Amino acid sequence: MSIEVRDPVHGTIALGDGETNVVDSPEFQRLRAIKQLGFADVSFPGATHTRFLHSVGVCHLAGVVFDQIFKNFPFSSRSVRNRLRQAFRLAALLHDVGHGPLSHTTEDVMPPLQALKVKAYELRHKSPLQGELNEPHEIRASHEDYTIKYITDSPLTQVLKDSFPDLSPIHVACLIDKTLINPDDFFIEQGIDFRPILSQLVSSELDVDRMDYLERDSYFTGTNYGRIDINWLTTNLAYHLLDGKFYLALNRRALYTFDDFLISRHHIHLMVYFHHKALIFEEMLNKYLMSTDSKFFLPSDINEYTKYNDFMLYEHLAASNNEWAQRITKRRPYKVLVELHNTEDNSRPENIRRTLEENEIDCIVASSKARLSKYHTTSQEDRALQIYVVDQYDKWDKPAPIDQSTEIFQRYQGARIIDRIYVAPESYGKAEKILLAKRI
Repeated sequence: MSIEVRDPVHGTIALGDGETNVVDSPEFQRLRAIKQLGFADVSFPGATHTRFLHSVGVCHLAGVVFDQIFKNFPFSSRSVRNRLRQAFRLAALLHDVGHGPLSHTTEDVMPPLQALKVKAYELRHKSPLQGELNEPHEIRASHEDYTIKYITDSPLTQVLKDSFPDLSPIHVACLIDKTLINPDDFFIEQGIDFRPILSQLVSSELDVDRMDYLERDSYFTGTNYGRIDINWLTTNLAYHLLDGKFYLALNRRALYTFDDFLISRHHIHLMVYFHHKALIFEEMLNKYLMSTDSKFFLPSDINEYTKYNDFMLYEHLAASNNEWAQRITKRRPYKVLVELHNTEDNSRPENIRRTLEENEIDCIVASSKARLSKYHTTSQEDRALQIYVVDQYDKWDKPAPIDQSTEIFQRYQGARIIDRIYVAPESYGKAEKILLAKRI
């Protein structure tokens, strides 16, 4: 049966019968126990929202955006429209289903990609990364790999097949992973390929994932960083037909809103995601996971992986005698001694680290680098999918790639780097005196 979810960000969200079956599956319910922002609640106590609610929100926006973009498109039949819309909503709903405990923090203990045995990757364009490596097992699995495994080869796969007979799980996976080769003409309607635009709306510089998490993370952290005008953006999304394919387009009148969208994302990274308190907990967790004491590894068996969530990791840390595990459990983090803001790499953090270690003071050096956009440095598949700017009032204005229509990419093309040096609270006074004396 269908359900309604009460969401503090989007209001009432309706899920269809099949979507309810997906949401009720153990694989998706697992996301209730994985926080969206990892350790961010150390700095922002309200940030305890989960990947579960975020994913439901992204699914909702997918439906809103699809209806807006294609409201006047003459589909050959309602069934064709519905199956394309449904595949898109499912890709949005499941885009994060493979995330590990504390989201990105535990990816370093994921198994080799080969161990996951993702059959869908047999239908995949050769990755540039795979071409550089001699042995496939050298590639570590990521949460995206677990996501594709869940969708195409897990108990969730059968749920999708039973609930949505008009589409295949591989169609959903193809909208999440652009390197997968679609085995049929599912995305072709009246000779037009819909896959590019739907893939872009799942993951690009202007996707429903970012639209949701910027507003959601801003709301739950209690900050204004990340606030965006979702309504104006979605109202002005459109399509651009090029060489028989639909690409994502934006009406020129909303171009400044797009600029603000990118800047808002940039600022929430610098002020929230890179907050010094959350980062030191991530660094300490990494210290533990990389230590010889650590017995925490994420399994390659997809059914076992479903049992792994934030609670399991916290219980594991509490049972360990390792110093880093105990510092996390007892909330005794290292403290910021020095914080440096730069636009390019420099040697000062390394000089400070060396000086402290020469005086037998242990320290952690953490560098956070943010760019406004990855538009020019992203994967080959992403670069091939341009976003276009169109003008609904000037019919003689030729659609142009978005990076040629705004100066935002050039003005903010440099990186913003925050280097921090942390020391144990008990060593803070001594470390501070040393740096003052050395004037580093």
